[in-house]
Amino acid sequence: MTDTRSRLNIGSHDLPVSAELSRFMAGNWAASPLSASARVPAHAVTPARRAKLSARFPGERLVIPAGELKVRTNDCDHRFRPHSAYAWLTGLTGEDQVGHVLVLEPSGPHGHEAVLYLRPRSPRADGNEEFFRDRRYGEFWVGRRPDLAEAETLTGIRCAHLDALGSPPARHADTDAELASALSELRLVKDAWEVEQLQLAVDHTTAGFEDVVRALPRALAHPRGERWIEGVFGLRARAEGNGTGYETIAASGAHACVLHWIRNDGPLDPNHLLLLDAGVETDTLYTADITRTLPLSGRFSPVQRQVYELVLAAQEAGMAALRPGASFRDFHRAGMRVIAEGLTEWGVLKDADGDLHRRYTLCSSGHMLGLDVHDCAKARAETYLDGVLEEGQVLTVEPGLYLQPDDETLPAELRGIGVRIEDDLVVTADGARLMSGALPRTPAAIEEWMGNLLNG
Repeated sequence: MTDTRSRLNIGSHDLPVSAELSRFMAGNWAASPLSASARVPAHAVTPARRAKLSARFPGERLVIPAGELKVRTNDCDHRFRPHSAYAWLTGLTGEDQVGHVLVLEPSGPHGHEAVLYLRPRSPRADGNEEFFRDRRYGEFWVGRRPDLAEAETLTGIRCAHLDALGSPPARHADTDAELASALSELRLVKDAWEVEQLQLAVDHTTAGFEDVVRALPRALAHPRGERWIEGVFGLRARAEGNGTGYETIAASGAHACVLHWIRNDGPLDPNHLLLLDAGVETDTLYTADITRTLPLSGRFSPVQRQVYELVLAAQEAGMAALRPGASFRDFHRAGMRVIAEGLTEWGVLKDADGDLHRRYTLCSSGHMLGLDVHDCAKARAETYLDGVLEEGQVLTVEPGLYLQPDDETLPAELRGIGVRIEDDLVVTADGARLMSGALPRTPAAIEEWMGNLLNG
């Protein structure tokens, strides 16, 4: 029994298994093969991605792990999501990828052969008990894994047992900074299939925002209305995709001045705004990232509208700056100029020059979007933050004003108001296409939209 427990992931309170039960479990199972035509959704585009990576590192062995489980508490693990680079290169996105490793083995003077090392489906004979006893990997505990032949059909990649993975010198994506940068940079420009997946994520997110507005009456009545909002959006995300692409921010009132407010434990007040920053992640792991700031009463007050319209003007200026060849930072600069000028007109700043406006904006106004909400984050500065935009890149534009409730540089009526407007765009040949345009952005359109949903 000691040997079995050390080999399998068995809970400490599990009952012993008799030899008779072990023999009984080993036989009389019907064949249950996967479909012979099953393919991962990205099957047609992953070979080109691997070829691009191969070209960057001729003659070198490249190791890209899917990642390992992380313990949440005792024998319960956090939900697993494979590393984005692994998913991008293999098309495999499921929770059954724990511990699997893609290796690009040098082949010939310049190329590589891809080999996927994985834990195949457990046999149910010859004394193997994993399939019904192992809590982490057993089929009866966590679901069916493909065998090696099925995995090759799914991916188009040669597959081998994880136990056969050797450890000769290699570049590892989780420790090699140059390889990690390359894997980010190769994803900066999205292919057509990726743009389709991102649009799907945006469309599901739009539906989630509509769900939230319809749920506002019940959320307003609940003592932790922010959490009700989070739950409503999370239902849509799990029903339509893999879940949320990041922790939902449902921030009411002054909580909206906390940029990453994810406690979501506050009540909703109809006199306040709700800042909702949320995105659905598709089953292929591409995520949307959208923010709307909504009046919980259904109508903006004059001062709420004043703040909102300044942020909207900044966003319009930022989106207008998007085009191939423009500096990545141009859209942020354009939006912040509008903010600084607006704050000066309000008398909050003495003039629009300098960077004092950052007291009220705090952070940059957008980022790349894709498999990660902050996609391609390990790309070198010269290729991303200090680079230029290219057709096919997908990014967010999200200026905000965060007027802290205790900020004595502000008139009392402005304190405690937080507004962010965030949309997802794809750079086109002559500008950018707004992917999230189905969600209204102007105050009048928001009020009409909310009214229709609440009264429909």
